[in-house]
Amino acid sequence: MEVFLQEAKASSRVLAQLNGAQKNRVLREMAKALRMQSREILNANALDMADADKNDLTPALKERLFLDETRIEAMAVAIEEIAALKDPVGRVLDGWLTEDGLKIEKVSIPIGVIGIIYESRPNVTSDAAALSFKSSNVCVLKGGKEAQHSNVAIAKVLQSVLKANGLPQALISLLPDASREGVSKLIKMDRYVDLIVPRGGEGLIRYVSENATVPVVKHDKGQCHTYIDADANIENAIAIALNAKVQRPGVCNAMETLLVDRVIAEEVLPQLKEVFDSAHTQLKGCDETRKSIDVERATEQDYDTEYLANILNIRVVDGVEGAIDHILRFGSGHSEAIITENITTAERFLNAIDAAAVYVNASTRFTDGGAFGFGAEVGISTNKLHARGPMGIEGLTTYKFKIYGSGQIRQ
Repeated sequence: MEVFLQEAKASSRVLAQLNGAQKNRVLREMAKALRMQSREILNANALDMADADKNDLTPALKERLFLDETRIEAMAVAIEEIAALKDPVGRVLDGWLTEDGLKIEKVSIPIGVIGIIYESRPNVTSDAAALSFKSSNVCVLKGGKEAQHSNVAIAKVLQSVLKANGLPQALISLLPDASREGVSKLIKMDRYVDLIVPRGGEGLIRYVSENATVPVVKHDKGQCHTYIDADANIENAIAIALNAKVQRPGVCNAMETLLVDRVIAEEVLPQLKEVFDSAHTQLKGCDETRKSIDVERATEQDYDTEYLANILNIRVVDGVEGAIDHILRFGSGHSEAIITENITTAERFLNAIDAAAVYVNASTRFTDGGAFGFGAEVGISTNKLHARGPMGIEGLTTYKFKIYGSGQIRQ
């Protein structure tokens, strides 16, 4: 492990010498290579899908794991979009002249070596690698064992492009020891690793956060809510709620709990049940909800559960304050939404909710690097420091101060 990470650290010096145009050219070649070698990637993914069937993985996990030509094309497009972004490294973020005549510049720089731990979704391999490369960071990737064949195939394609351009393959590498012990070693290698980004299940996040000596940016569970206010446009509210839950239930920005203002509950709940029944959504509700529609009873544990499946909790609340109270208790700091035509109520919600992304009259499904214009993201950070929300290339940089003097000494 130490030798492997030493090579990763040493390769960062090579990456630091590349300018923006050189990095962009390599990224475009990576996108092209993914398209050209899609058959090899799909064959590898088929092995993972076969193992998923043998191991009885849930439908949600299988959906996240599955690749086809469309998804590989999306991976290639994401890399091209990353290449088209401005170089985040070397930007002068601020500058000033001190009373002592020192010229100070605050300049963006890469973080260094980033360990990224993730589960299920093999597209993260290409997204994270491209974002790291664009921001001049070395990445050490540790995907889930359920996607092992896919991740290896994707990494080999990207590494082949590095090799063709005379660059170290260590710039983008998979952790050689993918066991729990390997992860345990990685997160303590602060001599070589500058940041750990865990994204996945609650158990993984907790383990890494509690045991790492390397700084961690958490990408915690998506306990996302949508609140339908008494002043909502009901037609919009139903469409947004449906999209937030069923468009892709197995992702972290999908809604898990729908909150409905008591004033309109009796009117809107039957309409909501009709559309969710059509989408085959399993509904659970509070006692007030169950007075209006026939659904399972939701427990306190249900309101704290990230289903990542087509299951939805419903709770009737006393206006925006009731919605805020519920979200502050059960929310994970990911994405929350209010549906209302009342500007004052909307602003109250926006200001009171402590989450990375807070929406008015839009689906939480937009919390995504691509949708935000970042090309892709390493994940959705629920941290407050140093990055929050979709973590794109700017979130993979830090800064240093460059000071220009002319012989000054401190008196």
